[in-house]
Amino acid sequence: MTTTKPIVIGVTGGSGSGKTTVTEAILSQLQGESILVLQQDFYYNNQDAMTMDERLAVNYDHPDAFDTDLYVEDIKQLMNREAIEVPVYDYKEFTRSKETRHLEPADVIILEGIMVFADPRLRDLMDIKVYVDTDDDVRFIRRLERDVAERGRTVESVISQYMATAKPMYHQFIEPTKRYADLIVPEGGENKVAIDLLTLKARDILDEAKASQVD
Repeated sequence: MTTTKPIVIGVTGGSGSGKTTVTEAILSQLQGESILVLQQDFYYNNQDAMTMDERLAVNYDHPDAFDTDLYVEDIKQLMNREAIEVPVYDYKEFTRSKETRHLEPADVIILEGIMVFADPRLRDLMDIKVYVDTDDDVRFIRRLERDVAERGRTVESVISQYMATAKPMYHQFIEPTKRYADLIVPEGGENKVAIDLLTLKARDILDEAKASQVD
């Protein structure tokens, strides 16, 4: 399947909703297929020209926090079967690292992130759109645990950011994109039925593409 158009699956939901768990479940069920994940988190804006105080003041839960132009460009390159250099974001310095990560194209591309449905250019690239719908309290606890353990944040800073930006931005920009979803997955990765349906559809599209190539 090197000449057919890749399948693009978008997975979105609020921070801590279980997007990554759903993505990992898809990867597990599509074992044996050529598949990659391109997380929107890699595409936070480069902020080298800003002071640390300015970086700390940025609203990272707003669509403008992301370099969506570059994200769209890289996705289109992958869809054209061209390799890309993925930005690496440094969460402790609040800007991009000098390093990049080489990524080869694949037959299935999963786009994962809180704002992947917010821009119509991204939605138009997707064959399947999945919204992971999880209770606010559960999402906050997951976000708190992740940011403290993996991103070097303090409990106080996570709570402050959640109340000031994450929660209001979720209701303003993320939850409304639920209407674009082909499939809404309550309870994230624990919803085995929804994940089975999703991967079954993805396999159907893959099989059709393989059959058309043989023909």
